[in-house]
Amino acid sequence: MATKIPVTVITGFLGSGKTSLIRHLLQNNQGRRIAVLVNEFGELGIDGELLKSCEICPGEGEDSSNIFELTNGCLCCTVQEEFYPTMQQLIKRRDSIDCILIETSGLALPKPLVKAFRWQEIRAAATVDAVITVVDCAAVASGTFASNPEAIAAQRQADDSLEHETPLQELFEDQLACADLVVLNKTDLVDLETKQQVEALIKQELPRVVKIVESDRGRVDASILLGFQAAVEDNLDSRPSHHDSEADHEHDEEITSTHLVLNRSFDPDQLQKQLEKLVNQQEIYRIKGFVAVPNKPMRLVMQGVGSRFDKFYDRPWKLAETKQTSLVFIGRDLQPSEIESQLVSL
Repeated sequence: MATKIPVTVITGFLGSGKTSLIRHLLQNNQGRRIAVLVNEFGELGIDGELLKSCEICPGEGEDSSNIFELTNGCLCCTVQEEFYPTMQQLIKRRDSIDCILIETSGLALPKPLVKAFRWQEIRAAATVDAVITVVDCAAVASGTFASNPEAIAAQRQADDSLEHETPLQELFEDQLACADLVVLNKTDLVDLETKQQVEALIKQELPRVVKIVESDRGRVDASILLGFQAAVEDNLDSRPSHHDSEADHEHDEEITSTHLVLNRSFDPDQLQKQLEKLVNQQEIYRIKGFVAVPNKPMRLVMQGVGSRFDKFYDRPWKLAETKQTSLVFIGRDLQPSEIESQLVSL
């Protein structure tokens, strides 16, 4: 019987650095034939396109690729509709694939996805090698995605009706609880004391002994991330979730995405300043996309987490490609018309 295809699930909150981690793996694959399944939140395939731009071992044929994009909502909610057919495609190509990486959306619970590997049609051919949870060290340090027990206690003294946890905090905790390895990313943005405080907070949320490795921009050696042989689908009982007692789960319905495509170029610094203003005006969690820059033959990647932005040129524009600016915004109660008007006016 053929060996099962090892699958690594890479989870983590919005903007934690999952795509950067996978890009580094693809660029330093050590000869492995890696297939990637990307679960986008939003209609523009930004993450999938980023990964295709650095793909080292595509499938057979010029138009073939080992990068698969699922854009019809959160993977943990659309397992049967999208994930299952895609896995069936990959299983048919098992002789040409050494391993599979699954990048979940920042809003996905990892456990429902792992449960799908118990299905007989998948179980016979694939196994979850490990769940890797990527954590934005700077974001957690600022208290964005982690509870502050002392602050909560003080708030409850003032108002007993307040809840202890928000849905986003529960999601953060569930992603940690399912992990076989935690990648503490963006440690270069904090000092040593702050980093140690974040590590201590993470360890409090881990139900088992799980290693934490530091990372700067997702640069982690493949030998650390792959080859766990954990068969995660067989030991889910040791990975508690806030949603274990529920048949299904609900996301915060106010978290939405909107995208904007403009057939024009922008000065990167001016665009970033305008995006920073939008972040202050609206509750925007994540901005990502491609920017056309005047007199530049290369495409600029711009990514924002809260008020923190990062940008780099990833590849030249293709000859038949329209040089346009495409951005995805993820947040709560977004106002698309206001976002568009402010960017069009630049």
